[in-house]
Amino acid sequence: MNILMLCNKSPWPPLEGGPIAMNAMAEGLVDAGHTVKVLAINSNKYSVDPDRIPRDYRDKTRIETVYLDLSIQWLPALKCFLRRKSYHIERFISPAFARTLKDILRNEKFDIIQFETLFTTPYIPLISSYSNARLILRAHNIEHLIWQRMADNCLNPVKKFYLRHLARTLREYELSTLPTLHGIVAITAKDALWFRSQAPGVPVTDIPFGINPGTLPDEGSSISNGSRNGLFHLGSMNWQPNLEGIRWFVKKVWPELHNHFPGLTLHLAGRAMPEWLVKLKMPGLVVDGEVEDAAVYMQSHGIMVVPLFSGSGIRIKIIEGMLAGKTIITTTVGAEGIDYTDRKNILIANNKEEFIHAVRQCQADPDLVKLLGANARELVISRHNNRLLMEKLTDFYSTLLP
Repeated sequence: MNILMLCNKSPWPPLEGGPIAMNAMAEGLVDAGHTVKVLAINSNKYSVDPDRIPRDYRDKTRIETVYLDLSIQWLPALKCFLRRKSYHIERFISPAFARTLKDILRNEKFDIIQFETLFTTPYIPLISSYSNARLILRAHNIEHLIWQRMADNCLNPVKKFYLRHLARTLREYELSTLPTLHGIVAITAKDALWFRSQAPGVPVTDIPFGINPGTLPDEGSSISNGSRNGLFHLGSMNWQPNLEGIRWFVKKVWPELHNHFPGLTLHLAGRAMPEWLVKLKMPGLVVDGEVEDAAVYMQSHGIMVVPLFSGSGIRIKIIEGMLAGKTIITTTVGAEGIDYTDRKNILIANNKEEFIHAVRQCQADPDLVKLLGANARELVISRHNNRLLMEKLTDFYSTLLP
């Protein structure tokens, strides 16, 4: 099949959740024998120098990028508010992107056009004028649910009101788009159930984030060789659910944890660390910021904490942490989409007391830490094999072709 992937971020370099998932998809499709063309938005929020994309990657994905400024602009945001339109979606509408897309469609015929996230779907009307390809949404999340959960957790009444507006308008757009598709590829089985309930006439499957077994590190190097006593979090701070969760953790949980365990450290890594967090002076807290190699960083630290209370889909960094043999403490929301068993391959904690209890368990029982990490790695290898997932996706696409 000839497949065009429209991406809201460049899949290369795969430095955060979305690009990692899109990169795994692009490379998986190529390895499965499909022809792939990637057209990606290159923005100030996730910037890439096209000339630095490796030659072999450019050859196999034929990647093109179009720059788009995604900075929040208050006048357009106000206009969207008054017109009850989704500002999330409007920000991704670009004449330059549309022109490039039109040129591609004029010069090449595709079997499948795959929209990576809802934010690339505003181009459906343009595509329908130039192509008879099957239109597929690869839904990384139920997008409006992220903002709905953030609104539910917000205590500031003004901010809560606006977050509800953002969630409502995004939901209206999401629901209006689903019937225009030929298929939906959800990233979790739970998300797939929601899409089926909202778009009963549209075929839906679930394909989680996949890993290439051939690139796995040796098992001995994957089981935690970092300090057992150390906690760490790795995630981009320009994604609001991450920022919301870490703000809660450092203010509500960390002070009490450090009182219980004075020698305990908490390392925070990821892109776009906010200034207030960088300047925050708390005992045992270390803000490392953006790191060059996430895998190396994981191996040099101990227990991974992921305090997520909003969001949707599947957390790629948790999958990567499990693959690295890490003991992970996260919330029910954070673990959504993972076929986990609490206390077998992950620790679930949904409030301050439960996070503290989970850390206590890890401090008291090093064998538990090793067992959780080993079981987590085994789970990911068995359930997230990219080769098998691409076979399932190919079968799904074959049923949609005329």
